Amino acid sequence: MFYHIILTDECNLCCRYCRGTVFDTISQSDGNCRIDLSLPVELSYDLGELYTFLSKDPSPCITFYGGEPLIRADLVREIMDHAPNSRFMVQTNGLLLDTVGAEYLNRMETILVSVDGPENLTDYHRGKGTFRRVIAQLKALLNRGYEGELIARMTVTQKTDIHRSVRYLAFNNDFPFDSVHWQIDADFSGNVRIKDFCRWLDRSYKPGIMQLIGDWVRIMEEEGRVARWYPFLQTTEDLLNGKKSRLRCGCGYANYTILTDGNIGPCPVMIGMTDFYVGHIRTADPLSLPEIGMRGSCPECDIFGFCGGRCLYADITRPWQPEQRELICGAVHTLHRGLYENLPRIRKCIRSGRVQMNDFSHTRYNGCEIIP
Repeated sequence: MFYHIILTDECNLCCRYCRGTVFDTISQSDGNCRIDLSLPVELSYDLGELYTFLSKDPSPCITFYGGEPLIRADLVREIMDHAPNSRFMVQTNGLLLDTVGAEYLNRMETILVSVDGPENLTDYHRGKGTFRRVIAQLKALLNRGYEGELIARMTVTQKTDIHRSVRYLAFNNDFPFDSVHWQIDADFSGNVRIKDFCRWLDRSYKPGIMQLIGDWVRIMEEEGRVARWYPFLQTTEDLLNGKKSRLRCGCGYANYTILTDGNIGPCPVMIGMTDFYVGHIRTADPLSLPEIGMRGSCPECDIFGFCGGRCLYADITRPWQPEQRELICGAVHTLHRGLYENLPRIRKCIRSGRVQMNDFSHTRYNGCEIIP
């Protein structure tokens, strides 16, 4: 099983798109979710209870999460020293990597670093100078011997040219990322923003996705490799195999979140949503945690087996009006259409031996939501 462990809700940045407004979003939705606003800011349970809980899972994979989890580098080291049978990942803004210790970072299977594209865009979202500080940390990380997977995890807003930004991260001579993932930040607060968002989707994001898919397939044809652009990998693998997928992030059935008080939720965004807790580490059996499934209209969609429902949190809280939801779904349909139309070219690359089927595989539930 996969677990996001929230170490702290504190952060050393104040990003423009921060989830700090999540409780307001819930209170305004029709999800009728009860929220525990008394959750401790810092991890407050006995770590012995965590280790006992994890010992019942034959192969637990832990993703350290926050806030900014590396503010609590002491807890990262403590848990890595004592958690039984565990693999480790971290999702971080990258600014505190040098506080953890190379011997611990080098044991991380995956490090997901928040970086939104070119320097000016990243700094606009995350604060002036952030990009260069992160890149300096990543160079030092590699110089200290890190050999795991390093994923650039972008938040995409209406300021983002998705085609330019992904290509910048993938082909930047100063520091190219082998792996890139992105998620759309859909802000529909006000009619003007709805119109602007719709215009951006139609004029920038959707065409950019089609361009990126074309680039991705050309890399296979010309270079004989599959670029690790996460929204394309697992989805294409399943299309090639004719396989349907559940919610691709795994939340609610394969990927759970341990909150700062030891309660277990289905998703790292569903903080304090007590109606959807599935247990507490003190008493729960990790191999029999209740599943939380999609409950809206997604299963009726003709590409549900491709998308899996996109987001459990959005399915439950219903933060968007139907016409707004259609905009997001339209972006997913564009992704599906672009990949599906290129399957003949991809299959030709596989038949010729230019790429292999296992080139599309990766660790599922590794913190990438997959569907943007």
